[in-house]
Amino acid sequence: MSKAFLALLLVFSTLIPTAHAVDLPTTFSFQGSGYGHGVGLSQMGARYMANAGQSAEQIIKYFYKDVEIEPKDDSKILRVNIGNLISSAKISSTLKGSQLQIIQGDAGSESVIPVFSLADSISFSVIGSTVSPRITNGKTSQVLPRSRVFTVRWSGTRYLEGPETVISVNHSGLSQRLRYGQIQVKAIKTPTGYRIAITNSVRLADEYLWGISEMPSFWPIAALEAQAIASRTYALSKAGVYRSACDCDLYGSISDQTFLGYSKEIEKKFGVVWKDVVTRTAGLTITQSGLPITAYFSSSSGGKTELSINAWGTARAYTQIVDDPGSLDLTINPRFVTWNREVPQSVIAAAFVLPDVVSLEILGMNESGTVAQIQATSSTGVKVALRGETFRSRTKIPSAWFSLVSVQN
Repeated sequence: MSKAFLALLLVFSTLIPTAHAVDLPTTFSFQGSGYGHGVGLSQMGARYMANAGQSAEQIIKYFYKDVEIEPKDDSKILRVNIGNLISSAKISSTLKGSQLQIIQGDAGSESVIPVFSLADSISFSVIGSTVSPRITNGKTSQVLPRSRVFTVRWSGTRYLEGPETVISVNHSGLSQRLRYGQIQVKAIKTPTGYRIAITNSVRLADEYLWGISEMPSFWPIAALEAQAIASRTYALSKAGVYRSACDCDLYGSISDQTFLGYSKEIEKKFGVVWKDVVTRTAGLTITQSGLPITAYFSSSSGGKTELSINAWGTARAYTQIVDDPGSLDLTINPRFVTWNREVPQSVIAAAFVLPDVVSLEILGMNESGTVAQIQATSSTGVKVALRGETFRSRTKIPSAWFSLVSVQN
């Protein structure tokens, strides 16, 4: 091949356009309304109705379809997860002179297990498939033999006599005060190794419900009563259904209900209000065909509540779509009547389990106004669709009442 021909070929090759990589959006913008899944009781809706003079019964029967409110036995002991899949934790007594009791094994309320040791505070860490405790008394400390599970008790509970004691549980930069029950610290197997699960065993009727923090205690009494009855009902529907992944019946977080513990009970001025509401509604439970329903609730909606089948694909006869004007009242829900969010490319791609996303398309809407399905397309043309509520949960946007505003390259 001659040099002249090679030179000519080089000239022509520079004139031919080359394929460019697809420009990936760096962010996706959304606009929406409401906060949460919107199934069942709307907390803003309950507040709105209570302000208008509606009773707790009226509120409950508005948001849940074909239900009754009747007394049920709520004396069950719940295992509430207060620390999930963590690597270390510390439990301390806040009462001077009151020591913690640590027991090797999972001690039931009727079990008689020799006391392993007493301590002012106990630190736990996971080593291999076991939990390693270090006890501290004054200025001295000691590492105890490891075990798969330990039980911690403190005085003033049904498990241990003595002065009323409040303990502090610290992990992952968080601190929680507890007054009741006992604690189990257990090594749980995960796909990436063992982690610690911490559960608080408390009586549903009072010790658990007194610590539920799902509604501000200064809200109208009828709204608080509706919340107390819904929270009791939700817990009853989960009681006794053990989950090995958390060593619990319920998570003490928004995965189930937010369990604040003793701090809720002693809130300045209003803690006694919530405690009184729980006590006054003792045993009252939302039922359908005589059984407690799974009393879903969330902060607010986009103006109408949602069906469970739209949110999660499973029908529940007691969920329904009803108007929810309280969620659109700027005086009580200023943050979420409308909202705007920008979500980065990496989060969107992870939500759809794709390497990247070049475009999004809303495929359909539900009667409630939520997104029924949203579809992503990758740079290679792969398309994946998600339920609107699944997309909301994975991307952490406030609700499934949203529209796609723009993409930013």
